[in-house]
Amino acid sequence: AKFLRRRLIRNKYVSRKDLDLAPVVAPLPPSLQERCLAAPGLLAAIIVGKYCDHLPLYRQESIFQNRHGVNLPRQSMARYMGLCSDWLRPIYDAIARKILSGGYVQVDETPVSYLSPGHGQTKLGYLWTTCRPRGDVFFRWEISRGASCLKNIIPVDFTGTIQCDAYAAYPCFVREHDEAIILAGCWAHARRKFYEAKDQAPRQAGFILRQIAHLYRVEEGLRKAKAGPSLREAVRSSQSVMIYRRIERALAHLKKAGRYLPRSSMGKAIDYALSNFPLLGVYLGDGRVEIDNNLVENSIRPTALGKKNWLFFGDAEAGQRSAILYTIIESCRRRGINPYEYLRDVLTRLPHATNWNVGELTPENWAKEQKAKEAQKAVLLAA
Repeated sequence: AKFLRRRLIRNKYVSRKDLDLAPVVAPLPPSLQERCLAAPGLLAAIIVGKYCDHLPLYRQESIFQNRHGVNLPRQSMARYMGLCSDWLRPIYDAIARKILSGGYVQVDETPVSYLSPGHGQTKLGYLWTTCRPRGDVFFRWEISRGASCLKNIIPVDFTGTIQCDAYAAYPCFVREHDEAIILAGCWAHARRKFYEAKDQAPRQAGFILRQIAHLYRVEEGLRKAKAGPSLREAVRSSQSVMIYRRIERALAHLKKAGRYLPRSSMGKAIDYALSNFPLLGVYLGDGRVEIDNNLVENSIRPTALGKKNWLFFGDAEAGQRSAILYTIIESCRRRGINPYEYLRDVLTRLPHATNWNVGELTPENWAKEQKAKEAQKAVLLAA
């Protein structure tokens, strides 16, 4: 990598026939901000450094100074991140609309600290993550974990299935929507409880874990076959439903026997599974729904790695700016796109874009555009 200083020379022209006329100055090329020293390439590098490679801005400042001899204060870089998030917001909104239009989403949340001026300490906020399997993902920043936050994420007219863990905010939110929204449970969370209880009850917990493994073996076969929703629903009806019923009978028997105290690890696992068992069976009747919400949890992992390095957001407003940039980076990762190349190109084209064609710059559409260009280039080379 290297830094370049680009000089813009704006020629002035005067009419020889009429010297009294004001000189004509060549216009400035379109840019994200007037007199901004950072070009799209540098802005893309800073975004990728922080939100993809998990380098806090103070570390990037040190790298630029010590390795390149360039003094770029982190305060300036923080302003650049705010500038980029404002420009990328229409793309972020387009991604969110596309995800929520499918009728099935996975939702999860992760805590992130942020500075609260006047309190002398950090407070706890949350990055809410929403994704569609084999699709994009978007993040939303909220300063709480209440059910009211979901109203800012899920549109009022949304109908379909939301897959989540057993956190109480989700059923509280769904109750306000009558039967328009269906909750689907996560078998990974249920399995985790029994895995933690296997030392206390190795035989009983081991039996439940084996049955859950049978459910996942069916899903593995469907993935290898690249089955669509219709085939997945048919195979689950013929193979997974009987396993599901077997687990239900075993849990009911264990609960009735009363061998495990409610506060024991096995007692907690049984109560968790039984209380969420109807939700755990939703995926059996809908081929679109996954067996768990591990895909949305995988989307959260980059943020977990990042906050080990940068520790907290600078303020509450910085949370949403980071949510926008994380959305772009994670959507690029899911589609195998080089985030630097994408951001450099998009940040160059955004000043020319209009509200009508900004949706064409989403990672999904950008990837299609690049494939079309490569195909066209291959045809020209072959000719």
